[in-house]
Amino acid sequence: MTTQPPPQAAPPHPSLREKLSRTVFSFGALVILAIAVVTSVIVALIPAKDPEGIPFWVMSTQIHRAYVPVIAEWNRKHPEKRFGMQLITDRAFERRMLSGFLAGTPVADLLELNDGTAPKAFLGPIDQVGFLDLTDRIHAEGLYEQFNEPSFSAFTSRGRIFGLPRSVHPVLLAYRADLVEAAGIDVSQIETWDDYFRIMRPLMADHDGNGRPDHYLLNLSENDTGLIISLLFQNDGLLFDENDALAFASPRNAHALATIVTWLTGPAQAAIDVPLFTAAGHRQRLEGIVIGMILPDWMLGSWKVENPQLAGKIKLMPLPAWERGGRRTTINGGTMIGINKRAEHIEQAWELAKHLYMSAELAEQSFRENSLITTVKALWSLPIYDEPEPYCGGQIVGRMYIDQAPHVPRKPSSPYAGLASEYVRNVTMALRAYAERTETYDVAALETEALRLLSEAQAALQKQIARNLFSQTP
Repeated sequence: MTTQPPPQAAPPHPSLREKLSRTVFSFGALVILAIAVVTSVIVALIPAKDPEGIPFWVMSTQIHRAYVPVIAEWNRKHPEKRFGMQLITDRAFERRMLSGFLAGTPVADLLELNDGTAPKAFLGPIDQVGFLDLTDRIHAEGLYEQFNEPSFSAFTSRGRIFGLPRSVHPVLLAYRADLVEAAGIDVSQIETWDDYFRIMRPLMADHDGNGRPDHYLLNLSENDTGLIISLLFQNDGLLFDENDALAFASPRNAHALATIVTWLTGPAQAAIDVPLFTAAGHRQRLEGIVIGMILPDWMLGSWKVENPQLAGKIKLMPLPAWERGGRRTTINGGTMIGINKRAEHIEQAWELAKHLYMSAELAEQSFRENSLITTVKALWSLPIYDEPEPYCGGQIVGRMYIDQAPHVPRKPSSPYAGLASEYVRNVTMALRAYAERTETYDVAALETEALRLLSEAQAALQKQIARNLFSQTP
């Protein structure tokens, strides 16, 4: 007889915890998820609270910090004209502003923004620009003559001015004075870029025998769009003509780019890329990897905070010119304040805009904290600009920047200026690759290829612009 095995007892009914443990999420994970859902719902139900008062948007953390006490004082003195200032990051600012201008969604009455964002609002017919046209106000109140005239250019479209410019942003050349003076080099003999590289060349000697120069003469890279474009502007190069038509495929720009490439590569290479805003870059500058650095006013303010050990080691000089008698500065950066033309409080916004930009106290604070030069010419006589700067060996750097302020080149206000700059940067990269591939390091020989690359880039960008139905029209 076959004995049947006794029936096995049924497994105990699994607990809820055991069931959950067999799923993708553990019990603990589900608890955390539940807490996250509950808290997210609570946060979503909390009404967003914008600052009370007339809306005022800014995109710079430094400017926001400087304005906080000023706006508080304004609101105390003008309770009937209170402003609510809000700091918005660059991309969010751009999206909210442009969508508001195009679709009529809420936009602040008063807006302060940089020169990379502002021209994007100038796309399309002039009467469709979302900013209030300030041209007549500026001239009627005599403000045009009071401001540094070239500083209006980035915020002027088809002859109409849509914003007041905040700072000039002239550019000087910073150099390692300790190393230059120890070598017995007299920088007063330098007028042009040719002079600069010739006179400074002894500092590139390889004294340590490692096969590389002890120092390079200029901090520059073909990837640095801002500096490349600034150098083209210094040489009177254009991205757009007076009618906002593309104009960067020119012999003048081809010559400048060919020259820059010979600085960056080949047997006479004298420039090297040292990152501008990193700890590693600051350390390399401190170690003397580069002698010369193209320095707009705002960058000096940054270095004083980020690289204080450079104090006393650098001095400033006018930027070497492209040719004798040429411009000894350029421009890098820009900020404007403008008014939403659909604003409910246009007159109050205009009043505050003038107060902020023509304030002697704010001009002094901006220079003291960030080395920024105001665009208001009457304020250039403030004593702050004549104080010695210990960071630069006691030089009167405020006066040095102001001396160059009237000579800064004009900047384009085309909404395609950013794209054009990127195309020129790509040309510079391609030209360097061509020089290294063909071992061509003569400026004259490189100019032909530079002009060809610029012409191709301009044609490609022109096609892209032509496809945009909202391209500028008179």
